[in-house]
Amino acid sequence: MTLHRLAELHGIASDYRDIWGALHSVSDGTLRALLSTMGIDASTGEAVEKAFVETTRLRWQRVIDAATVIREDTPLRITLRLPSGLDEANLRWRVIAEDGREWSSTFDPKILPPREGMAFSGAAYVARELTLDVALGAGYHRLFIFERDAAVGEGLLIVSPSRCYMPRELADNGRAWGVAAQLYGLRSQRNWGSGDFSDLRVLVDRCARAGASVVGVNPLHARAANNPAEASPYAASSRLFLDPQYLDVEAIADFDECNETRALFTTPRFQATLRALRGCELVDRAGAAAVRSRVLEMLYASFRARHLASGTTRADAFRRFCAEGGEALRRYALFEALQEHFERDDSSRRGWPAWPERYRDPASPAVARFLTEHIERVEFFAYLQWQADLQLAAACGRASTPALSVGLYRDLAVSVDRGGAEAWTYQQCYALGASVGAPPDDFNLLGQDWGIAPWIPSRLADAAYEPFIAVLCANMRHAGALRIDHVMALMRLFWIPLGGMPADGAYVGYPLHALLGIVALESQRNRCLIIGEDLGTVPGEVRVALEDAGVLSYDVFYFERRSSGDFKSPEEYEEQAIAVASTHDLPTLAGWWESRDLALRDALGLIPTEEERDRQLVARAQDRARLLLALDHAKLKPEGVSIDPALVPVMTPELARAVHVYLARTPAKLTVVQLEDAIGMLDQTNLPGTTTEHPNWRRKLILSLEQLQRDAHFDDLAAALRHERPLRH
Repeated sequence: MTLHRLAELHGIASDYRDIWGALHSVSDGTLRALLSTMGIDASTGEAVEKAFVETTRLRWQRVIDAATVIREDTPLRITLRLPSGLDEANLRWRVIAEDGREWSSTFDPKILPPREGMAFSGAAYVARELTLDVALGAGYHRLFIFERDAAVGEGLLIVSPSRCYMPRELADNGRAWGVAAQLYGLRSQRNWGSGDFSDLRVLVDRCARAGASVVGVNPLHARAANNPAEASPYAASSRLFLDPQYLDVEAIADFDECNETRALFTTPRFQATLRALRGCELVDRAGAAAVRSRVLEMLYASFRARHLASGTTRADAFRRFCAEGGEALRRYALFEALQEHFERDDSSRRGWPAWPERYRDPASPAVARFLTEHIERVEFFAYLQWQADLQLAAACGRASTPALSVGLYRDLAVSVDRGGAEAWTYQQCYALGASVGAPPDDFNLLGQDWGIAPWIPSRLADAAYEPFIAVLCANMRHAGALRIDHVMALMRLFWIPLGGMPADGAYVGYPLHALLGIVALESQRNRCLIIGEDLGTVPGEVRVALEDAGVLSYDVFYFERRSSGDFKSPEEYEEQAIAVASTHDLPTLAGWWESRDLALRDALGLIPTEEERDRQLVARAQDRARLLLALDHAKLKPEGVSIDPALVPVMTPELARAVHVYLARTPAKLTVVQLEDAIGMLDQTNLPGTTTEHPNWRRKLILSLEQLQRDAHFDDLAAALRHERPLRH
């Protein structure tokens, strides 16, 4: 049995083609390392043989899969894997629908169509196809297989709609526009040094009045409470919960009730601290977190004394929130309390793999004792989630106006920090010895390592996809649209062994149609539009599947080219898409125009040779000329602007507006403006391939929300987009 066959059995590809079409073979060392992080010993030839037999045995000994995903417009066909004894028996199936209805029928397995057979360890198995004559609607149903009265197989039957939800405003030929912002980077005269949910309410109001249909934000996932310096919103502790650092402390009801808090708040020293945090050019995450945390502790103490102790209406509301959050909320709050507890004694114990071993299992007796002994501390972290949920709901309530018809557009990160709360909760489903990343491409010549842990495909399937479903539901909450970052992860992810370089990575496959079916089901249930961020190396199968499922593709102006290198005309864009000028991982329009990103990458050593740097500089100059020609052909080039880019030294507001009008004229369902581009910022939000070398995820807007309210350039841009994409009534 070869190592490559074992890797293939576990979804690991032995080679791949990069964005330029070159074929790369994966080393045996990488295959062994990735198998090891899946819990498979492939260290020797004997181990490979044993692992292959064991994997095959476990698969065939399961009569039905833990979950089967079927589209509702197709027959309900189930694969049964039956040992020779069961293949001769009279069996019965039973279906319990999500709404409680039941169906049952006996069947003779011998007359079912065989699909394949297997024999090992002296036992013979046959796979047969069972068709259920049941009218099941979309949803989560239970399927049982019985021999007499004993259940020999049980699994989830997930019936999915054929397509994701599409808002009425975008149906047929409907088109809309919106604005996207990094929430933490919003400036205001009242926030505590970084953008918060009340700032989001103000932004939503501003955009709604300007005629936008959607407002997008960065991922709002909970980051490690004890690691405020971790800036990336894509490196989440848990995607199931919200980051409490987005709380507007003054908007919490307990703020007005707590005399101690109000006394502290009015002191000159405290006010000076807030002014200093607001005045920072970059977000001081540690400073903002420290001042928020101090006051939140006081508010929770007041809430316990005034409400929990007396059983008030607000206490009842909190208890209901905890009950609805269930085991997931309890484990998240437990994680935060445990992390705080251990890190207080030893700062090196950051992340659950560094905790004492008896606390690494969420279901252990030690964790149960900790909950009993520290219930108030655990409830503190649940209290923060309650307040965050209330404030996000209030901000999104503004999104129900006729103007903002699609609503809030949330962002789902591709995975999580291996030491965080979500990985602790679902640790059996994560490959903790690997990182997600990407092979080299035009913008990242050395490849990327994002430092987050991937799902193990077989473990996720064995869990009946419950962790994936939970993540989708959490991020569609209070949202009208959801952007799935790196949507290719529904089919494959690029895994890099810990300590390795992107060149050491390999692609690992996932059940695309099952995961996409679940996305469609939750999209319809939550009335949530789905956007798939499909930049980079995208297999053709993924593009076809996303299009069939009604997922909007992500079309970035910089990349939408003809084979000649010229920019596509507006008419050449896809309809089932979101059209944007740039993204958080790419240079702003102004930065791109001035080649600021190339100068920065060169200074940081991210461009490997001088020749490559010169090539990219020449290509950028050609692209500036192509952009001006494209605008000229579309009759959008601003008056007085030459088609010679050398005579246009900077990206003016008029030129930026022309680019966005160009995108607004495409048939794409949505066009979204990065707020940084709307106000003419030069520096990009995140520079992939860097950590501390660049202030990633810390940059504030150059305008405050108060200034944005009266910014003429924003008004002009909004008026132009309203003209191209008027509201549908």
